[in-house]
Order: sequence, then structure tokens, then C-alpha cells
Amino acid sequence: MGIKERKEREKERRRQQILVAAKRVFVNKGFGKATMEDIANEAELSPGTLYLYFKSKDELCASLSVRILEYLIIRMEHLNGEKMLDTKQKIFQLKKALLDVYEFDPLIFRNLFYLKSSEAVQQLSPELLDEINALACTAMDKMTSFFETGTRKETGVCRHPREITEILWAMFYGLVLWGKDTNAPDQKDENERLEKIVSRAFEIFERGVYV
Repeated sequence: MGIKERKEREKERRRQQILVAAKRVFVNKGFGKATMEDIANEAELSPGTLYLYFKSKDELCASLSVRILEYLIIRMEHLNGEKMLDTKQKIFQLKKALLDVYEFDPLIFRNLFYLKSSEAVQQLSPELLDEINALACTAMDKMTSFFETGTRKETGVCRHPREITEILWAMFYGLVLWGKDTNAPDQKDENERLEKIVSRAFEIFERGVYV
């Protein structure tokens, strides 16, 4: 291994070290109360070193969210691979997939939604923002494909798969972003509460999605 390769490997190792530390701090202190200094201390690095890799905690959170979007794409690919499901089964599996992605990392998932709805997203590096937008577009395309090829009913088909996808995503987005119960004693209770309200929303969605 050459000097350049060793430097690149060390740089990536340090970057992952910072991301792991940031996740611990976000979990323990909450995103709002966490500071870059807290993360530097957790990573056992100087704040100056931290800023060489990430210019803000928003960028750290956004970097952590990349794997959430990658997992969302994987779940959508798996869903599209299920060819033998009827309409109700497919919509049920879609609901399960979205909840599964949320439960994969609730804190980062919710913070990703907050970030996307705030001005902070414009402060991200162009490379990171492009990566997040590309992953989000791919996920939406996979979900649209579900409605194009997988939803059928005896009386007809879904005529506007992209619009339906965007409505569905906005519905789930809103339930996650504004539906947090601050009185929930722990994450398990919060997940169960969200599952109930999402299930009800999907029931209503299923009744009106076909024309």
C-alpha cells in the first residue's frame, strides 16, 4: 500500500470515528443540545480536527442520514421484487417498509426530516447535498415503480403513480416530523404510537389511492 492509499484510509477511519462519536452524543444529549465541542470530546479529538472533516453538526447529522436513505432504497427494491402480492398486501408491506426504515434509526431519521425542512440544508457542502438529493430521488423512483407495476385493482389501475408517491411520502413525512410524542416514556412506546397512527393513515390512503 502506497503513502497516498494509507493517508486516504486514515482519513476515512478518522471520519468514521467522528460519525460514531456524533451518534453517541446525539443520542445522549439530543441534537438540539449537542455541540461540536461535545462531539470532539467524545471522539477524543480537538475541535480544530473535527472541523477539518465536518463544518457543522448539521453536516454531521446529514452525513449520518446517508445510510438511512441507502437502507430506504434497499427496502424499496425488496418491495418491488415481491411479484405475487395482491394490492392490499403490497400496501401493507410498503407501510411495514417505511416503519422499518424509521425504526432502523429514529433519531437520525427524524433529524433528517427536520434538516430537509430548514434553511440549514443550504449550508451543507455541495457534494453532500448532491449525494443526499440523489439518494432521495432514487428512493422516490423506486416507490413510484411500486405504483406503476405493483398496484392493480379489478376496477382499474393507479393513473398517477408519481403524484401518489409524493402524497404518500408527504403523509409519512408529516406523521414522523410532527407526530412525536414528547411524553412517551421510551423509544419503544414512541415506535408503537407511530405505528398505530401510520396504520390508520394507510387505511385511509388505500381507500382513496385508486380511481
